Amino acid sequence: MHLLVRETRTLDEAAAAEDLGHDPADLVLLSFSDGDLAAAAAAWEAMPAPSRPSLRLASLARLRHPMSVDLYAESVLSRARCVVVRLLGGLDYWRYGAEEAAALCRRRRIPLALLPGDGADDERLRDLSTVAPAYRSRLAALLRAGGPGNLAAALRLAAHLAGLGPDDAAEPAPQPEFGLYDPADAAPAASTGMPDDAPAATPAAASVAAFAAGSVPDPAAAPVAAIVFYRSHLAAGDTAPVAALATALRARGLAPRALFVGSLKDPAAARFAADTLRAWRPAVVLNLTGFSARRDDASGSPLDAADAPVLQPVLAGSAREAWAASPRGLTAADLAMQVVLPELDGRLPAPAIAFKAESDPIPGLDHARTVLRPDPDGIALTADRAAGWARLVGTPRSARRLALVLSDYPGAQGPGTQGPSAQGPSAQGPSAQGPSAQGPRTQGPGVRGADVQCPGDAGLGTPATDAAPATGGQVGHAVGLDSFASLAAILGTLRAAGYDTGAPAGDRAAPGPDRATMPDAAALTHALALAPPAPTLSLARYRALFATLPTALRDAVTAAWGEPDADPACADGAFRHRHLALGRLTLAVQPDRGTAADRRASYHDPDLPPRHAYLAFYLWLRDEAGIHAMLHLGTHGTLEWLPGKATALSADCAPAALAGGLPVVYPFIVNNPGEAAIARRRLGAVTIGHLTPPLRAAGSHGEAATLEHLLDEYAAADGLDRRRAALLRREILDRAAGSGLLDECGATPDLPDIDALAKLDAWLCDVKELQIRDGLHVFGTPPAPERRAALLDALRRTSPAVPPETLAARLDACAGAERAALLAALDGRFVAPGPSGAPSRGRADVLPTGRNLTGIDPRAVPTRSALVLAERAAAELLRRHRQDHGEWPRALVLDLWGSATLRTGGEELALALLLLGVRPVWDEGSARVSGIEVLPLAVLDRPRVDVTLRVSGLFRDAFPAQIALFDGAVRAVAARDEAPEWNPLAAAARGLDGEALRRATTRVYGAAPGQYGTGLEDALRRAAPEGDTSRDALGAAYLAGSAAAYGQGLDGAPDPAGFAARVAAADAFLHVQDHAETDLLEGPGHAAHEGGFAAAAASLGGAPTLYHADTSRPDAPRARTLAEEIARVARGRAANPAWLAGQMRHGYRGAANIALALEGLHAFAATAPLRLDRQFDLLFDATLGDAAVDRFLRERNPDAHAAMRGRFAEVLRRGLWRPRRNAVAEALGG
Repeated sequence: MHLLVRETRTLDEAAAAEDLGHDPADLVLLSFSDGDLAAAAAAWEAMPAPSRPSLRLASLARLRHPMSVDLYAESVLSRARCVVVRLLGGLDYWRYGAEEAAALCRRRRIPLALLPGDGADDERLRDLSTVAPAYRSRLAALLRAGGPGNLAAALRLAAHLAGLGPDDAAEPAPQPEFGLYDPADAAPAASTGMPDDAPAATPAAASVAAFAAGSVPDPAAAPVAAIVFYRSHLAAGDTAPVAALATALRARGLAPRALFVGSLKDPAAARFAADTLRAWRPAVVLNLTGFSARRDDASGSPLDAADAPVLQPVLAGSAREAWAASPRGLTAADLAMQVVLPELDGRLPAPAIAFKAESDPIPGLDHARTVLRPDPDGIALTADRAAGWARLVGTPRSARRLALVLSDYPGAQGPGTQGPSAQGPSAQGPSAQGPSAQGPRTQGPGVRGADVQCPGDAGLGTPATDAAPATGGQVGHAVGLDSFASLAAILGTLRAAGYDTGAPAGDRAAPGPDRATMPDAAALTHALALAPPAPTLSLARYRALFATLPTALRDAVTAAWGEPDADPACADGAFRHRHLALGRLTLAVQPDRGTAADRRASYHDPDLPPRHAYLAFYLWLRDEAGIHAMLHLGTHGTLEWLPGKATALSADCAPAALAGGLPVVYPFIVNNPGEAAIARRRLGAVTIGHLTPPLRAAGSHGEAATLEHLLDEYAAADGLDRRRAALLRREILDRAAGSGLLDECGATPDLPDIDALAKLDAWLCDVKELQIRDGLHVFGTPPAPERRAALLDALRRTSPAVPPETLAARLDACAGAERAALLAALDGRFVAPGPSGAPSRGRADVLPTGRNLTGIDPRAVPTRSALVLAERAAAELLRRHRQDHGEWPRALVLDLWGSATLRTGGEELALALLLLGVRPVWDEGSARVSGIEVLPLAVLDRPRVDVTLRVSGLFRDAFPAQIALFDGAVRAVAARDEAPEWNPLAAAARGLDGEALRRATTRVYGAAPGQYGTGLEDALRRAAPEGDTSRDALGAAYLAGSAAAYGQGLDGAPDPAGFAARVAAADAFLHVQDHAETDLLEGPGHAAHEGGFAAAAASLGGAPTLYHADTSRPDAPRARTLAEEIARVARGRAANPAWLAGQMRHGYRGAANIALALEGLHAFAATAPLRLDRQFDLLFDATLGDAAVDRFLRERNPDAHAAMRGRFAEVLRRGLWRPRRNAVAEALGG
């Protein structure tokens, strides 16, 4: 019998090894809590010097790496006379250290007490300890009670265990587990139980309204801002951030009140917090405790009792200098504990208000006390945001001024796009009288009943003047959402709720919600997408407001864009923006952050500061129009992508500088948790999930429908009428060849007819069963009955465990829940959190929508269920590669996205680990990943695959621990002594060490820190000859945009040679699509990744197989080649009359989506070494070649129509498309 040895590695090995340099001492106290260490230091200093034992204190955060543990054990623990370790989080947070300390102390007979961090004991810690249970229990109680007095008693008890003194039998002195705290007095209030003596409820709304109107009310009657913080900070005397925050809130007219708790998960403390908040009725809550406080979905968090926004300021566990230098902003631990997990409770991320700072070392202790030092800038930003929510709460609906903002996603530009926009804003537009002196009453284009009158318009289909900026027909872009119909629906909801939606221009009737017809979607489209911009902010006023912005931002803007009067949007002494004023509501289109010539390049460029017109837009809304809140409609805009940190933004970060204290409400598609997280973390937005578009099966159309009918005939004739069967077989194959379907299905010329027919039949079924979007969602509006039925049918198939009546009820609740959440957010009330994910992939739990979107605990990624599903996907990929090539893949590049990881719990990462021959390991009793296990080859029963990850910017920012996990797996596999044919990674590393070994084993690459995308976005939107759009140039751009190395402490160091080597060595590339609610022709985004890799590989002489895996049905994953997937989507969706009809129901926005399909196809033709002639034929014939669709495009979205004509002409001119019919070129030229 042979035993198989399985090697394991822990995440602690990814931490930096550190030698603390401590001298030995009698007593050693280790803890993750700085409060424990600070209290122990104070207690030790108060002990009589001659008789006190020597003491060493250390933070376990500095002893994570096994080497650090070994050094400390040898130099300090081995010579101690008693060791006390308090483990916040339990054994699994310091397993290696605890086990090593236990083994050492048992060998040397050293008393060891391993203590839990909370009131719940852990028998594993008890079993590892060497002190008697009674002593251990007393030590645990003393440390849990906290404070210098109890820590002094704990040190005396430890000294007794060390044989250095008697046991004084001291028991913990009672300390309040929770209570009220007056920041002004810096002392806890007397109340330590339920709040019978809590302050009275918030005063009448009159005082809050006075605050909202700008006057500071009597402090006793000001709106309450509740601060919640940990008792441990009070016990350690570390409350400076609480006091500083309270001072800033008071200076802004709020009444700060504070309460402290040991833990919000403690039932008694939770009841106290909830009852106190209900009594206070605060306008806003600022929570300084970490983690999630929800016990389950039904009970929620005790903070929910406030029914107010809950802001989550960060008490950073790092020094300010480290935060300032980091593009991420926060460490992985702070990100998890103070951002991601609090988001599960519906809390809104806020800036960092304090950072760790060390005092001078304490003589004789080898320890410097660590305290939280308040950060004035972060506190000011947080207080401004709190005041903004309080102002919104205190303003009656009828008096609230709201901005409803649409995005303007960059569409196709270049030759052929000669619509209303090619030159951008111009002074040749309507005569400007300068900005209105009415401030918030500034009028854009006038409204006439349900129509919009724009200067010079002859009708809805008439292009606007050259004053309208270039759009490519993509104004109001929002994934899965008809933004203009949604805007109309939201206006109706707001009007019915009592908001002042005004009267159409020219209507001088008295104000009131019932006196005017609201503009419909077509009228709003006309006003905001087709009309020229109108004046908003005078140049003089802009200069004054610009001077108030942070110096660093002003300098960057001026360096990039020059003086404000040079901005193309500035004419006749004023900036111009597309907007429409309806009562106290301002409807506006977010301007380009850069110039029209570089629109897509700048859309997500984190280094490019916004231009003056962009700043003017937000300064106008915030300081001139005086809005109370901003609603950004749909996924997604550009404000959250401006330069700055990923989390815990500074005052210099552009999103924080422009949004200021404005509350932001952001309806977001429920299946995009990644980009919703960016909006939450960088804007503090309430991200209200909305439903995905209705789904339906693609069905068959055109030649595919004909062939399907003929195949049915053939099946009926086969075996009964051989002659007819032979004729049908020939007709089917001839027609399939002529239509391109024979090539699409992979039937080669040498394949027997019967096998070709089988392939064709399977392909037609595959295309027919493709799930496609049947139109777009309209926010707060249920799908039409027939589309509801189709969507419900799709949900039933993917969520069979949920009763059909439950699914129907959840689906039917979505529309009302979306409207209710919107109104609640705009009322400054708490919006309940809800999960995000793809409903079509079995995520029925995301319904009903209308909740504040949340993600997942990053510490649990990959999840156990993700590993199970990844095993199926890995098997399918390996099967397909062996079928295609007759051998196992040796080297693969995996395209790994953050949103997909959030949706699936890390299936793609688990897939990468499995291909390496590695499995994740989870902590006992929890879902947290603690390390990896390397599977022996005898268990794996196949060669290992050398996997390189190309990670997205969101994955880089959200999952640093997972990068470390994969990097650790790579190094473990590379170190194994296995044959080269079974372990190519080890073969590449053999005989190397030091820097050479690091370079040979770097397997995680992506964009540089703070950057997103691949570097191809700008080049793909251009039309030749505007730039070098050759495949080699695009490949070079991909390599340059993906060459930052991660893992092994590199953290984004440039390594272009290393990444190029990985691309050149790859024999396969994989992108995984995890749901059916989108596809690779939604725009050029997929091509920038998949096509970009293909172009890069070709430029390096490689020809790897490009796989696009479909795991939308996780029980039956499919690995297709990229060519197959493009063909499937082009025929099944983009050229499908059923999909086109669904888009045509949505006018302008539907036409925009039709144009985006062509953009996606063009991007793949430009990057991947594929001939897509048949797909261009299909798309042309279905759109510009179809009289009805062509007329629809021309009339409803002339910019999109012009963009499509230009793009078709370009690919024809460049030889990317060889149409079957000569008439195509003539039609495009006519």
